[in-house]
Amino acid sequence: MNAQEVIEAEERYILRTYLRPAPVLERGEGMHLFDTEGQRYLDFAAGIAVAALGHSDPQWAAVVAKQAARLTHVSNLYYTAPQVELARRLVEASFADKVFFCNTGTEANEGAIKFARKFAASQGRPGRALVAFQGAFHGRTCGALSMTHKVAYREPFEPLLPEVRFAPFNDLEAAARVIDDGVCAVFVEPVQGEGGVRPATAEFLQGLRRLCDAHGALLVFDEVQCGLGRTGQLWAYQGYGVEPDLLTLAKPLAGGLPIGAILLRQAVAAEIGPGDHGSTFAAGPVVCAAACHVFDRVSEPDFLGRVAAAGERLRQGLTTALGEGATVRGRGLLVGVEVDRPVAPWIEAARQRGLLVISAGPNILRLCPPLIATDEDIDTAVEILATSWREVP
Repeated sequence: MNAQEVIEAEERYILRTYLRPAPVLERGEGMHLFDTEGQRYLDFAAGIAVAALGHSDPQWAAVVAKQAARLTHVSNLYYTAPQVELARRLVEASFADKVFFCNTGTEANEGAIKFARKFAASQGRPGRALVAFQGAFHGRTCGALSMTHKVAYREPFEPLLPEVRFAPFNDLEAAARVIDDGVCAVFVEPVQGEGGVRPATAEFLQGLRRLCDAHGALLVFDEVQCGLGRTGQLWAYQGYGVEPDLLTLAKPLAGGLPIGAILLRQAVAAEIGPGDHGSTFAAGPVVCAAACHVFDRVSEPDFLGRVAAAGERLRQGLTTALGEGATVRGRGLLVGVEVDRPVAPWIEAARQRGLLVISAGPNILRLCPPLIATDEDIDTAVEILATSWREVP
């Protein structure tokens, strides 16, 4: 089908929950995507922070093809080696003692809710309340949606989970007013993604750790978007001098194949048994082989160092090019640009010039390119964004 036929067929057959621009993408190579008309785009969206190694990486593709030809799926009724190999990597490189695998970020947060409540029950604690923060995005399934702050996402599906309390992000005094002995878990993104690319302060996360310890609550870091190298460190929490009790992970882990994970301490893991949670498709051999490959490359110190340097170059370049009318923030290669007008025309103008970027709110541009972005890629993106910004009203 040509591009117009694809668009018309989608309108007829697919439930429309996304508003897409006109191009029909058909292939990718490294930092670039190509549409059916042959137009090339520099990708600074990475499938919403997913394509850590870029598109169609040859080594990654070879790993996937090799495993697919050997063993694809047996479900979690049986042992497979790739799942264990991935779990070992995640545990040995983090605070965690155990891993639970699922398929998406929202599933990881759903599982973390269940684990936190089961842990509270096992400790004889009556409290089941959850705390999240203004601007938070933890997913679209009902439990995770209960902790997602945006009213437009929540209202059509209410009533959601009861006993969810919200506090302003980066406001420790406000958090202290809602965290008490009735709370079983506090969920927080070290860097909010959908909420405007807003990094937490070290004081805020360290204060949450103290509050959770004082009240017997679990501290859960949602690193679905900001974890696994995105901030220039393997885990976002490493930049704050504080460790969580659970950590949720998903987007970049398998380089484009669906996977989610919950990293957790042994004290919590000890209370979760067979039948408490599960997934038919989670951590299949192909996706775990791909994730092992991604992890091995992303966790290299030189790779992480390049991500940190690239993020600094991107933020500095945007600050200089856009001037006082824009506020640039973020960590590593998760960058937000807040301006005083809607960014949708800016995004479209950049696309017309061959650059793909996305939003993190009506007036916030979000850049989350593949972690392999070079200095040349960054400079090109900055130039296109600056030119496009001058052209939009």
